[in-house]
Amino acid sequence: MDRATRDLAGEVCFHPNFFQTKARINYLIDRYLSYDQLGDRLEDLPRQFEHPQPRKWSIINWQDIHPEQIVGLELDIFLSIIKGALDTEAPIRDYTQTSRQYLEPIHPSMARFVGGVVEADTIIELGLWEKEERQHSPALIKLYQLLANKSVTPQAKIAKSYQPWINAYQDLYQHGLHRVITEYGAVCLYLWLMSHTTGTIQQVLGELLQDEVNHLTKFWGMGMWLYPDSTEQLIRYLLSQIHTILPVFYKSSTIKSPANIKSTFQRMMSVLNWQSWSVLERGELIYTFMWILKRMWDWSGQLTPEYLHSCCSTPKFFGNNNFERHQPKIIIS
Repeated sequence: MDRATRDLAGEVCFHPNFFQTKARINYLIDRYLSYDQLGDRLEDLPRQFEHPQPRKWSIINWQDIHPEQIVGLELDIFLSIIKGALDTEAPIRDYTQTSRQYLEPIHPSMARFVGGVVEADTIIELGLWEKEERQHSPALIKLYQLLANKSVTPQAKIAKSYQPWINAYQDLYQHGLHRVITEYGAVCLYLWLMSHTTGTIQQVLGELLQDEVNHLTKFWGMGMWLYPDSTEQLIRYLLSQIHTILPVFYKSSTIKSPANIKSTFQRMMSVLNWQSWSVLERGELIYTFMWILKRMWDWSGQLTPEYLHSCCSTPKFFGNNNFERHQPKIIIS
């Protein structure tokens, strides 16, 4: 099999050191999370409110999947990460319906984008988010099976159900934090995996990444618009949590409360078999977390209230809500 010298992540090196992988990560961030790309994905939101259309994947030649397309990672580590991602992606229906319930009292159009339309406990229209995300599990299953030469069954985690508590805005804020952190983690993971792959495997991961960037951008922008004082707090929180994955031996027992935001971040790492990774691999992923967070922070600073309003507001929102009067105090728990 011929080995390419360049791919979606730039120059290919089949025995990369940290700096070569770092260069590929930077290349991918500039390619998939440029300011223009992020802005385009957020500006797409009003169109999707009116005429939702799922993003089409490019044609994938599944017969051209080979272990040699994994660059600088052991196959068993790669497969354990894919299995962890699959287990996380699998309960997409539960994710979408929970998010829809939190959004419906606040932003019906965004609720429809996420979870579709439900009447009498029956889904009569799928949400665009679900239509796009439900492609991920079959792709990960196929990728795993082709590389491992054995079948795999997702062990889907139990998604949290809708639990209204304080008021609709505060409830949505707490739930939205979990959603943004999960999407952010998926973006970081798939981008890092792309830096360690080439060929068709990298193409598959690129499709997953584009979906996750699209969703992260929309959720991030909507959160900034609904909770304009929360962005800096979210950034600081994520920075404070990234250090929790620095120890060489990660222990899942450090997860104390399944209800708080910290558990979302740490659970995301534990399902990826993080404890078996090398120090170098952990360092690369931490670098990816940091640089993508920096990109999102820099982009956030360019978004004016007027711009966010043009992307996120709908007549239904302003017809059903007195936003300023019910704006909650933002607290991360």
